[in-house]
Amino acid sequence: MPAKQKAPENLKGFTPYKAKKGEAYMNDAQKDHFRQILLNWKSELMEEVDRTVTHMKDEAANFPDPADRATQEEEFSLELRTRDRERKLIKKIDSTIDLIDEDDYGYCDTCGVEIGIQRLEARPTATLCIDCKTLDEIKERQERG
Repeated sequence: MPAKQKAPENLKGFTPYKAKKGEAYMNDAQKDHFRQILLNWKSELMEEVDRTVTHMKDEAANFPDPADRATQEEEFSLELRTRDRERKLIKKIDSTIDLIDEDDYGYCDTCGVEIGIQRLEARPTATLCIDCKTLDEIKERQERG
């Protein structure tokens, strides 16, 4: 008996999209599938922001010991940096949803080819096909090296 295939981590409760034979790329069903994944992801990130705010309010204390105060400040700083990255990700999710609404989702920004359902399920905010992304990373490494 074949092993049951596990859904990618970022699908969180969504089953991978199964395209029907002859189905058009980025039809309404596919766009709805990705819109729901993105909205769910955004909702989870927003909940995490709320938890952080609550945690920081509840845990904020004026410790008499400078080492304890410094430790708390460092923990809060790390949390805030994480939330800032998530804030940027939320903006990217919003612009990806806009692409879906404009019927421009799922196509490479550089060459215009289909990015592909599997790649988009692995990275719903992808704007480059795998070939262009690979070239982009090679160029980036060469510029740094």
